[in-house]
Amino acid sequence: VASSSSRLKKFKHIPNKFHLALTLPGTLFSAAYITMDVVTSMVADRPVVIFSRTTCCMSHTIKTLINGFGANPTVYELDEIQNGQQVDRELQQMGCNPSVPAVFIGQRLVGGANQVMSLQLRNQLVPLLKSAGAIWI
Repeated sequence: VASSSSRLKKFKHIPNKFHLALTLPGTLFSAAYITMDVVTSMVADRPVVIFSRTTCCMSHTIKTLINGFGANPTVYELDEIQNGQQVDRELQQMGCNPSVPAVFIGQRLVGGANQVMSLQLRNQLVPLLKSAGAIWI
């Protein structure tokens, strides 16, 4: 069994909020690390990812806005996927409050509805979608 200091060195890429979890025995490490891996893998190699709920009107608005530019975002409905509650908690830990909609463009967390609408009002959303490869024109 590796000591806690060697586990910290092995997982240096994990943000500080997870270091406490790495030093504790049991499932706390597993749950925190697996959830982080789940969110990371869900946004990897996808130009636009939207975490949503089927009943959220703001999620619907953001999906409609981004689709309107010709982008085809990957949408995860947290109330329909198996690990939705885990993903919801991780999004909140990442600073999404409320947790949906949560928009990632180019594997980077842009934020929720307010942040996306602000980008649109400043004419920065389309260039961001272009640079991520979500749209071409």
